[in-house]
Amino acid sequence: MDLLSISTTVDNFFWGRIMVYLCLSAGIYFSILMRFPQLRLIKDMVGQLFRGKSSEKGVSSFQGFAMALGGRVGTGNITGVASAIFFGGPGAVFWMWAIAFLGAGSAYIEAALAQVWKEEIHGEYRGGPAYYMERGLGRKWLGSAFAVLTLLSCGVLLPGIQSNSFAVAAKGSFGVPPIYMGILYAGLIGFIIFGGGRRIAKAAEMIVPFMAIGYILLALVILFINADRIPRVFGLIFGCAFNMNAVYGAVFGMAVSWGVKRGIFSNEAGQGTGAQAAGAAEVSHPAKQGLVQAFSVYVDTLFVCTATAIMILATDAFNTVDPAGGFIVENLPGMASGNFTQAAVNSIIPGFGGGFVAIALFFFTLTTVLAYAFYTDSNVGYLFRNNSGGRGYRASLAASRIVIVIMVFISTVMSADVVWNFGSAGVGAMAWFNVIVILLLTKPGIATLRDYEAQKRMGLLVVGEISLEPVGAAVPLE
Repeated sequence: MDLLSISTTVDNFFWGRIMVYLCLSAGIYFSILMRFPQLRLIKDMVGQLFRGKSSEKGVSSFQGFAMALGGRVGTGNITGVASAIFFGGPGAVFWMWAIAFLGAGSAYIEAALAQVWKEEIHGEYRGGPAYYMERGLGRKWLGSAFAVLTLLSCGVLLPGIQSNSFAVAAKGSFGVPPIYMGILYAGLIGFIIFGGGRRIAKAAEMIVPFMAIGYILLALVILFINADRIPRVFGLIFGCAFNMNAVYGAVFGMAVSWGVKRGIFSNEAGQGTGAQAAGAAEVSHPAKQGLVQAFSVYVDTLFVCTATAIMILATDAFNTVDPAGGFIVENLPGMASGNFTQAAVNSIIPGFGGGFVAIALFFFTLTTVLAYAFYTDSNVGYLFRNNSGGRGYRASLAASRIVIVIMVFISTVMSADVVWNFGSAGVGAMAWFNVIVILLLTKPGIATLRDYEAQKRMGLLVVGEISLEPVGAAVPLE
């Protein structure tokens, strides 16, 4: 069995139907229990973005948002959306929306829990699944296992997806050999991540708003130019999502599967990564960062992924495969899904598509790798928190950063399919762990929102300590 076959088998194992239904069910469960805060508290989500300042120990609320959003907005927002349409048809876009809307509930819970059990390690706040697995469930071995899994996924497997996508786009658009792009990209990543968490947070704060707004604006321009096709685009999405379009009937099941799979890969709700950015934030109540992270899921999928989908569908720049063989729709003969966005932009601005996609991928993938580096630091901190400031901690931190730089470089010259499969499997493995754990920690997670809303009603702006009882022990919320 070759490496591609192995990677495909591993990816399929972690992304079977059980995983898809588990993520959907968790999102529904949390949303109902919290009375859909993703609708009720949208004003609070936006309002909390700019409250709270950074300190010597923690990042600001907006920096936590920017780092998590930088991690969420990556190649999945361009090539991931295109592959969902390629395999699942236009209906897959609706299921990406659905998992984002429901996943916002899961994102709230994991981010709030990260704040509840964050720790100060080597002078900086750290938090995330490993921390609440140990302190919330009282299972240190589970926290250690997740920390190791995160080091493998975020430190080894996932960075390669990002650098590979950018290198392929740069070669196709500018003719630059991947090895040169790999050297440049790895060097820039190394410069930033060896500056530590604060430099990563600062870079994310500067880059993320610029890249997201610019990308969405271009999509709106394309939609405006194709305004007469708006009813058709949304008719395709909703019709295919509910099997009301006979042409795409053969891929109805694939629409759900690929929409949820690519949606989770893109917005990372429930995966546990965004929770690690949340745990580093300096906020007065856990719910504040929970609401901010829920909003970051919206921005990722409802705004950025939708921008890609609109560009592709409004210009008919897509193909959809037939599971039985051949194509259901083949608007671009012989073109793979990775080039759909480029073709869409070229149809409006000839010759600009390739360069635009390459530049967009540069910023999208750069901020994602920086987020992965921050998550890796958090889990090194967890494993070596009793050695904070010691040689073991510093050496492990340096080693993990070196590995990220090496993997970023190596992956630029590897097979895209192999890189994607192993990275996707890493996301799936983390999601398996984390979704089950946050379900077990439902009580303390929801209690944070109830306390936040109670204190809002009382007009309290400064939050003191409150008590929860997750597993028989009162826990102060900072």
